[in-house]
Amino acid sequence: MWGCVADAVSFAGTVSSRLPEAAADLAAGRGTPHRAQLQAVGAEISAAGVPRSALSAEVRHVRDPPRAAPTGTAGRSAARTPGRRRPVRPPRTPAYDDRVTDELHAGRWIEIDGVANMRDLGGLPTVDGGRTAWRRLIRSDNLQDLSPEAVDHLVDSVGVRDIVDLRSETELHLLGDGPLRVLETLQHHHHSLLPDRAFADRVPEPERADTGLGSPWKKYDGRRDARFWADHYLGYLSERPDSVSAALDVIARSEGATIVHCAAGKDRTGTVVAMALSVAGVPDEVIVEDYVLSDERITRILDRLASHPVYGEALKSQPVDDQRPKAASMEAILTSVRDGFGGAEGWLRAQGWSEEQVRTLRRHLREA
Repeated sequence: MWGCVADAVSFAGTVSSRLPEAAADLAAGRGTPHRAQLQAVGAEISAAGVPRSALSAEVRHVRDPPRAAPTGTAGRSAARTPGRRRPVRPPRTPAYDDRVTDELHAGRWIEIDGVANMRDLGGLPTVDGGRTAWRRLIRSDNLQDLSPEAVDHLVDSVGVRDIVDLRSETELHLLGDGPLRVLETLQHHHHSLLPDRAFADRVPEPERADTGLGSPWKKYDGRRDARFWADHYLGYLSERPDSVSAALDVIARSEGATIVHCAAGKDRTGTVVAMALSVAGVPDEVIVEDYVLSDERITRILDRLASHPVYGEALKSQPVDDQRPKAASMEAILTSVRDGFGGAEGWLRAQGWSEEQVRTLRRHLREA
């Protein structure tokens, strides 16, 4: 079995702070967490120093599950892969619920065979009163197991044209091509956020230094708190800015929808998606809510990964609670980027992006 594991199976750590008892009562299901009740405990949460996004994430987790909604997207920076040709048809309008409701994230899950953690980033509010556009940016876990019907839905109904794969070279080699690879109508872009030796379990011990990318070859040591994973995610921005920047450029240039994915669709994908949403003007608290939303599917995500020898052995030693996405990790990333660069836009400018390139990404992600 492989003795190392990539970021995809490390997952976010446990947040040290807890909700106050009033909020915990709602999160535990002792009462219906409607908006008025959330406002009633707001003052107590603020006094305790707990971010409001932490409450919304916990409460959302115990509420009725969001309504399912079809949708998808794909891409890659290399030339189109030869394979089966299919006609390019204009995308049909998926059955999205575009109404503004108390459930901000309702209707964003994409329920198709072969994935556990796919959702559309459309319909999110922006700080200036706008909304993100549907069928422009899709986040997902790996796409290896898509059924033929799921492939047709993503291409024909969702309008996927580009796929950004954030997994390591070794993951791609071990798992092989997925069913979307044979379609000439899609472009596939591989931009790994991990070092080349990720999953290379034969690397000599002295060379297994911590690169800031989470050290996927290191055995579980019991330290997976929110700060650990915030540093881990920030390592992507400091050690692989080329890949993060390239992934965002694919999104900006796509003529349709782009699927950004890794293995679990949570850590590597969550970092790139957070940067994209920040450029689009989505408030931090909503970005955090989207990140934590993967917790609703954590069991299904882990079950999928456990079925692959690449990830399964390492998962045996990692508690589920350590692998749940927690608000504090994403909050720390957004704060660090703002403090260091003035925000995601400033980070992109530091990578050589022009003002027009930044505007192009923002326009593509927002409703007209």
